[in-house]
Amino acid sequence: MERIKLEFPQSAIVHRQPLSVRITDMNYGRHLGHDTLVSLLHEARIQAFGSLGLSEWDMGGFPSVVADLAVQYQSEARWPDALVVETAIPAPRGRAIAVFHRVCHAEGGRPVATARLNLVLVDPAQGHSVVIPDAVSQALGGAEKA
Repeated sequence: MERIKLEFPQSAIVHRQPLSVRITDMNYGRHLGHDTLVSLLHEARIQAFGSLGLSEWDMGGFPSVVADLAVQYQSEARWPDALVVETAIPAPRGRAIAVFHRVCHAEGGRPVATARLNLVLVDPAQGHSVVIPDAVSQALGGAEKA
């Protein structure tokens, strides 16, 4: 089986978010479930954008939409593990904002998962993606690294 391999852009880290595995986050294998991981990534992304003065629902006047998501699992997390989600956002190009997340155990730093997603900004009136507004590019590109 060919596995996806993601390279986390360490130099583009903009935020670190502590999170914990809750008992309701466990799946039948008694570890962190995929659906919950996606929710944890969303929470970390919202916090990262907030730290940059941005919000997913209004980025330069446009809401963002997740266009795709890739996840590379590296180890298990279980209740009540403390985690840290690092968010890295390289300078956007064209019509997409690449967002990387690395989920690690808070103690020892063992990686749980690395993820990459692409966000596009959409003009709801026109129903199509737009070029990333300069104000958003500046907020992301000019962000002081965490």
